[in-house]
Amino acid sequence: MTSGLPLPDMHERFTGVLLGTVVGDALGLPAENLSAQRIQRWWNGQWKMRFIFGRGMVSDDTEHTLMVAQALLSESKDAKKFQRILAWKFRWWFAALPGGVGLATARACIKLWLGFPSSRSAVASAGSGPAMRSAILGAYFSESPELRREFVLASSRLTHRGWQAETGALAVAECAALAVLNNSELDSTEVISCLRRLSSEQEWQRLLSSMDASLKAQKTVREFACSLGLERGVSGYSLHVVPVAVYTWLRHPGDFRNALISALNCGGDTDTVGAIAGALAGVTGGKCCISNEWLNAIREWPCSCLVIGRIADRLDEQKSAKNKIGPVLYFWPGRVFRNFVFLVIVLAHGFRRLIPPY
Repeated sequence: MTSGLPLPDMHERFTGVLLGTVVGDALGLPAENLSAQRIQRWWNGQWKMRFIFGRGMVSDDTEHTLMVAQALLSESKDAKKFQRILAWKFRWWFAALPGGVGLATARACIKLWLGFPSSRSAVASAGSGPAMRSAILGAYFSESPELRREFVLASSRLTHRGWQAETGALAVAECAALAVLNNSELDSTEVISCLRRLSSEQEWQRLLSSMDASLKAQKTVREFACSLGLERGVSGYSLHVVPVAVYTWLRHPGDFRNALISALNCGGDTDTVGAIAGALAGVTGGKCCISNEWLNAIREWPCSCLVIGRIADRLDEQKSAKNKIGPVLYFWPGRVFRNFVFLVIVLAHGFRRLIPPY
């Protein structure tokens, strides 16, 4: 890293990973499922908050991350207890009728409400749900590899059952931990070497070899995505989303703005790629690396950026005290109204996509 900024402390990193997720998610949400070509025709590569009247809102990517963070504030020593606490958060989150919930997550939440225990609620899926919520676990357990793996798998196996989803989640957590442990001075070869140990599956090993070769050739993020066959956009498949997000992070070290722009310009599952890339860039550089222009344009309620900041405060306090502190309270019933407004805006975006430019 050559940014010249002072190294962030753990409070800055917790704030950075949460708010980085928020910004990446909100920035990418209006472009979700649009091809890279259509994004260019619509906005000419100019990225700003545009979900509603120049303001941004978040999707399930951020909501999952915050539920994990809140569950950590209730239990950070026993992964099984953590999973049970997180399961109840997913139950009530689903009961508030969130917009855009993934199919695998929805099925898992239904199973939880039907009485399945958290250890048996997962459904077969290779989706990126677990990966989009695991960066905060990597940051929190950066010095505890065994706990990091246990908690990431507990989170993953609550909703998804499949080596691809688990490997993607472990990879994001590993990258977040490496950013903390190495004081942001990252060597891409060492990072890829660490990621290789997460799975011996040939598909995963080939992806990492492609990532290594592309970094050495200094290919852009878009060129790397195209080399994976993602010319029209990044799919929701975990082993598409995670490699592109991690490549973005390695390709643009210490540069939050350009990292996000290059990831979002790939199109496809832009909110999830943006959320993960934002989380990794945020944990690396801390809150100070996040553009105030983007951050100040977020409009969320009842879980506002102020509430999210308090969650980061408590994570830092709990990490130092080594005793659970408890989650941050906010007006949770307000989520039902918020989700209704969110759905109306999403439908408006859907109708907008029916007209040119295509």
